[in-house]
Amino acid sequence: MVIRSVNLETVCGITSKLPENKLPEVAFAGKSNVGKSSLINGLMNRKSLARTSSHPGKTQTINYYNINNELYFVDLPGYGYATANEQVKAQWGKMIEDYLHQSKKLLAVFLLIDIRHAPSENDRIMYDWIVERGYKPVIIATKLDKINRSQTAKQVKLICDTLDVEDDTTVIPYSALSKQGRDEVYALLDRLTAKETM
Repeated sequence: MVIRSVNLETVCGITSKLPENKLPEVAFAGKSNVGKSSLINGLMNRKSLARTSSHPGKTQTINYYNINNELYFVDLPGYGYATANEQVKAQWGKMIEDYLHQSKKLLAVFLLIDIRHAPSENDRIMYDWIVERGYKPVIIATKLDKINRSQTAKQVKLICDTLDVEDDTTVIPYSALSKQGRDEVYALLDRLTAKETM
């Protein structure tokens, strides 16, 4: 995939109606501070179009990025932000669930998990939500640069075992610093969009 143009086209808040897009969509889900904005910026070759923050919970909307007028990257609200109140957490959860339920153009969901730790209870709930909606999550194991290379296989196994993923689940370790894993994501996006146009 070659990124030629990027445009933040639609931003949906809690009360917004989700757009009925004609182009295919891929969604990005993950708990707050897992590196979702860094991944999206890395894929788009942009430094700060998706807002990164040292304060978790920054993404409180569903953001639609038009890529090459061929595809949407859909950035879902970060979940599991510890200091958010219960009402806000419930609203974020409803936004994500509504999106998964309503989108007619969703090709795949990328679920981001911090490679340093076992997935949290919120991660497991999110994984199960995605599966229940009929999608097979693609796991992006973020923060690869924070561990030794020798630990990668062990941490990937920990993620897979904790989520109880199916054997053929795609898991891509990713580093926001070196962009390791980006080519694998691009290749996967190419395969998904090629199927859509066949």
